Amino acid sequence: MAATASPGAGGMDGKPRTSPKSVKFLFGGLAGMGATVFVQPLDLVKNRMQLSGEGAKTREYKTSFHALTSILKAEGLRGIYTGLSAGLLRQATYTTTRLGIYTVLFERLTGADGTPPGFLLKALIGMTAGATGAFVGTPAEVALIRMTADGRLPADQRRGYKNVFNALIRIAREEGIPTLWRGCIPTMARAVVVNAAQLASYSQSKQFLLDSGYFSDNILCHFCASMISGLVTTAASMPVDIVKTRIQNMRMIDGKPEYKNGLDVLVKVVRYEGFFSLWKGFTPYYARLGPHTVLTFIFLEQMNKAYKRLFLSS
Repeated sequence: MAATASPGAGGMDGKPRTSPKSVKFLFGGLAGMGATVFVQPLDLVKNRMQLSGEGAKTREYKTSFHALTSILKAEGLRGIYTGLSAGLLRQATYTTTRLGIYTVLFERLTGADGTPPGFLLKALIGMTAGATGAFVGTPAEVALIRMTADGRLPADQRRGYKNVFNALIRIAREEGIPTLWRGCIPTMARAVVVNAAQLASYSQSKQFLLDSGYFSDNILCHFCASMISGLVTTAASMPVDIVKTRIQNMRMIDGKPEYKNGLDVLVKVVRYEGFFSLWKGFTPYYARLGPHTVLTFIFLEQMNKAYKRLFLSS
């Protein structure tokens, strides 16, 4: 007699039961939001560093550590979590959209025999998903940049957004709906650069470590490759990131914007602040990258386990 599969072991076709796509997307967004709660202070420091010395002014912060201690002294513990609601909304929109687009495209481009797409096609899928997610998440990104920048301004110049929804409503009402997508081109460009740099540098770093003879294909090798990849990704994406930050935070002066476009930002930063100012905020940006990724996967794993235990085991 043929063995009968237990209900918890799989479906009618014998395949393991898995959570629906909608649940996977939801968990992806929630995992990113959970990680953001822990790394939000690093995001705030990075944004403040990128705006420090803007317009040929004296730099407010000498180093990332100086920025962190100055913010804690002036604004208190709550101050380093300014913009958390915008950071959470960014993850809810960007991460969920990126994951959804990537999954759909990956499945459509998988061969009829189950052969997955090749490396270049996967890279293209990742960049497309990243750019699309960045476009959807731009309004939250604009709110985040402005909310985290507010504390560095004199009291009479602060925008004073209460939360992300208050920020979005006021931006749309006071400056027009298109302002919510201000800086969407550099935001999308950053997402493309990040995805491309991560994919290429991780593969190369891992291969280099394995070829050195000091590493085997285990978690230590993966961790070291991830850290090298993060370094390359940060270096490659920061000039685009400072363009995004400056454009999204800019004000109108005598009816004209502070910057004409992304190229204008790059030229002015290099001319007035120095070439290496394009990498302002490098330390918190790099320090945020690793923990955010690790925490996202930890939260994702725990939610998947809980879902499997509660809904798929009976």
